Amino acid sequence: MKEEKMTPLRTRMIEDMRIRGMSPKTQQTHIRAVRYFSEFIGRSPDTATPDELRAYQLHMTDAGVSTGVFNARIVSLRFFFGMTCGREEMKRFMQFRRKAKKLPVVLSVEEVGDLLAAVPGPGLKYRAALGISYGAGLRASEVCNLKISDIDSDRMLIHVDEGKNDKDRKAMLSPGLLDLLRDYWREARPEGWLFPGKPKIMALSPRQLNRAFTSAKHMAGINKPATLHTLRHSFATHLLEAGTDVRVIQVLLGHSKLSTTARYTHVATKTIRGTVSPYEMLEKLQDHTVRRGLE
Repeated sequence: MKEEKMTPLRTRMIEDMRIRGMSPKTQQTHIRAVRYFSEFIGRSPDTATPDELRAYQLHMTDAGVSTGVFNARIVSLRFFFGMTCGREEMKRFMQFRRKAKKLPVVLSVEEVGDLLAAVPGPGLKYRAALGISYGAGLRASEVCNLKISDIDSDRMLIHVDEGKNDKDRKAMLSPGLLDLLRDYWREARPEGWLFPGKPKIMALSPRQLNRAFTSAKHMAGINKPATLHTLRHSFATHLLEAGTDVRVIQVLLGHSKLSTTARYTHVATKTIRGTVSPYEMLEKLQDHTVRRGLE
């Protein structure tokens, strides 16, 4: 890995992030975003002007940078100018891009079953990993960073260490999923990481898990534009269709806002189909009125 020169400015920014308690991964993300901006203007980023900030945002737009990446870079630059440089006024020249609200893609229970049955080998490693993605609703990075000690079979819980936004939480561990994990453990005998990568001292990477998901999706003949994250969406939607309170699902997913979880109500088709329309009550009222008129 190429080492980059540690300038006093970068050192100060890293110190500011450490004071804030940011994780190493978050620090790397912010450093990378500031480096991209510095490369764009061709000099030290702390000397940037408002016009250059505007030009950079137009550059990202013209380059087709996704809304998520665009906004993440703006967050990094706001921290850099506001905290490290003490130039709060620069925040006025940075705009977040509004993200189109699209309904998540969801697989049916049958499709999930077909997909897990088609997961490639050798062994049960990827089937167990994808099984956790669906059975506990974990994100790809959360699955990959699991350790053997995170599986609490006594309390039937999975400990998620430093999930999104560096938050710890407990996830559900169903009996069927525990059986699959035990079969996998007896087969592979992993040590440390539950799903080791190559070399084994490293955890499995989300990229490797994504490749396994894509392969299984094609083998199962699923044509929906599903991604690995779709398993998490499907977990939440199927719980909602089974009658689980949306506030419970919020806790299981680790969402800070209930509104984030509530979007699954829009794709819970079984719930929608099973809900009686008020029109039915109107028809019953009309029938009752007609019968009274005939008496």
